[in-house]
Parts: sequence; C-alpha cells; structure tokens
Amino acid sequence: MNYFDDIRSFRDEEIPAAMQRIANDAALPAILDYLDFGMDVKQFQKVLCNIKTVKEFQTVIVKSVVERILQRTTDGLSVLGIENLNPETHYMFVSNHRDIVLDAMLMDYALLMHGFPLFNIAFGNNLVFNDFASVFAKSNKMFEMKRGGDKMEFYRNLAHTSDYIRHLLVEKNESVWIAQRNGRTKDGRDATDPAVIKMLGMSRRDDRVASLAELHIVPVSVSYEWESCDILKTKELYISRNQKYEKKPGEDLNSILTGVMQPKGKVTIHFGKVLSEAVFEELKDCPSGVFYKKVAEWMDAQIIGNYALFANNYIAHDLRSGSTNFAEHYTAEQKADFENHLHWMDNCPELDRKVLEDIFLGIYANPIDSLLKLLKPSQG
Repeated sequence: MNYFDDIRSFRDEEIPAAMQRIANDAALPAILDYLDFGMDVKQFQKVLCNIKTVKEFQTVIVKSVVERILQRTTDGLSVLGIENLNPETHYMFVSNHRDIVLDAMLMDYALLMHGFPLFNIAFGNNLVFNDFASVFAKSNKMFEMKRGGDKMEFYRNLAHTSDYIRHLLVEKNESVWIAQRNGRTKDGRDATDPAVIKMLGMSRRDDRVASLAELHIVPVSVSYEWESCDILKTKELYISRNQKYEKKPGEDLNSILTGVMQPKGKVTIHFGKVLSEAVFEELKDCPSGVFYKKVAEWMDAQIIGNYALFANNYIAHDLRSGSTNFAEHYTAEQKADFENHLHWMDNCPELDRKVLEDIFLGIYANPIDSLLKLLKPSQG
C-alpha cells in the first residue's frame, strides 16, 4: 500500500472504473435533470465511459457542471490578480471559505479558463455522504483530510495531510487548494487560522522559513454578491447564541445543494500575491506561536483587502447602523431588492426578529467592518 493511498485522489488508471460507478449510480438521473445537460441518462453514461483520465474528467464533466451552475445561478464570474501567477509554477492557494464546494470549484475553473493547470483540493472526510460523492470528489483531484479521533490520532492525521500536500507541491509540482480555516465563515468575518499555516509547515521542521517559502502560498478572496446559504447560516448562528449547535443528519448535503442551487448574483475571485521568502524571513526570530499568527495576519491582509464588496454589503451596513453612510454605493432599486430578501424572516415568528435580522445583516456588513479595521492603522 502506498503511503498516501488512504487520502489521495484517483490516478488515471483508476478513472475508467470510477466512471462506471458514477454511470451506474442511482442519483445520476436526478443530477442530470437539475443540471440540464441536454442529453438523457444513456447518452451521458456513454460520455462517462469514454473518459480515461483525470484531466478528461475535469475538462469534460466538471467544467460542464461549473458552467451550468454559472449560467443558472450567477450573473457572471470576474477573475482578478491572475497576473500574479505563472502557469509553470506550483502554488498553495489558501482562500476564504464561503461555500462548501463552490469556492474551490469556481477557482479551479477560473484558472482553467486562463490556461493554468487544475489544482488538488483538500476536503474534510465529513463531506463524503455516499459513494457518488466520494467517487466524484476523488476523480476531481480532491483528497481527504481526516478529522476526529483522540489527540494523537488528530496530530498524526495533520502530519499525514501536511506530508501529502508537500508531496504534491514540491515533488509533483502540482498546485493545491485549502480553506483558510476549518469550516465555512458563517458571520462574514474571514480569518485565517494560524493552525492551518502551522499544519502546512509540519512536513518540514528543519527551517520554517524555507518550509513555507517553497510552497508558494497565495491568499485568494472569493466573493458572492448573494452570500451562499445566507438564511441557513443565519439560523445556525441564531441557535448558537443560546446553545451548542448540533448538526442534523444530512445537513451538510443540504448546505451543498442550497449553495449550488441558490442565486448568487455576481461572483469575484481575486488571486493575491505570493507570500515571498522575505515575508517569512522577517518573522524568523519570533516564537513559534507568534510566527504562525503573524503569517495568518499577512494572509488576512490580502484576503480581506481583495474581497469584492457589492451593493448588498453597503446596504446591509447602513440598515444595521441605521445610517446612510454608504448610500453612494447603491441605488434605491438595489436597496428595495435587498429589503425584499429579508421577508424570509416573516416565516419564523417563533424567533426574535431583531436578533435574526441583526445576524443576517451582519453576514453582509461584516466584510466592510473587517476592511475598515484593516485600513485603520494606515489612516492614523
């Protein structure tokens, strides 16, 4: 057994069998019906059975899936900062996390459209709901991050993941994506967990500066005009104020489907600048905890600074503060559209409307507060 067989994605020689499993899965007809591929199940099964490599699966199937999602649920995808990247170089993409599956898939699609090779995607083993999800993910260069277990098992899993990521980046010269934290941002405040940066360096402990520099870490900002699963996130945050939130069976799947199907408006992906060795060198004498915290702050400066603010963000901020401070950034029609979106709360009479509304508005308003906090030192 290969050292990484327990978490790695499929190799080319495993793709034909994987395509057969997808083709024969009972969920396929319903998925095709939603995506409206323009072909019946038998026609699609024939396409699947002709796919022999990972690249073919990604460029024929996954590309078509993403294009259908963009056509049906968005008002267009904008890509910025592509000039910061070189197609011949591997990168460790670390982005904010707003949608369970779309953040990485849209980013991958954006790179493909600009002539870049597709990257590997880290995903939590809690997202493997069934055989279809597992096979689709592993055919799409997605590798598993094991979670749970006692402290020793947790540590071993982190080290194992770190080894695999470095193997992909340094030995295979392939790019990798990972979220800046465990779990999606629920309240609109993006923040890189220093533990993620520390995990990336676990696979090379002799020189933490060189360890991170050779990964070519790139902070990425993903922004949705209409926040993915905004209503579901609001309800979760509401419950979490008074008790520990316990996920219900099938909740992650519901979040995935909601994120994929709900209207997202405009979507922007902004690739930041590679964190250079000079950045890490500047921090080399810091204690370990301070070192990783400072690197996380460097990440956040780009992720927050490059986050695309839409009219919805400014409207929510003004509604929440009871002001018109940002009125120049939206029209009366846009404000009316946003306020109309608040009517979903009318169906929740058992919940405190003021608290619910404050949480919902915060999801859209908090990115502005994060940016203002980031800019404040330079304005003093």
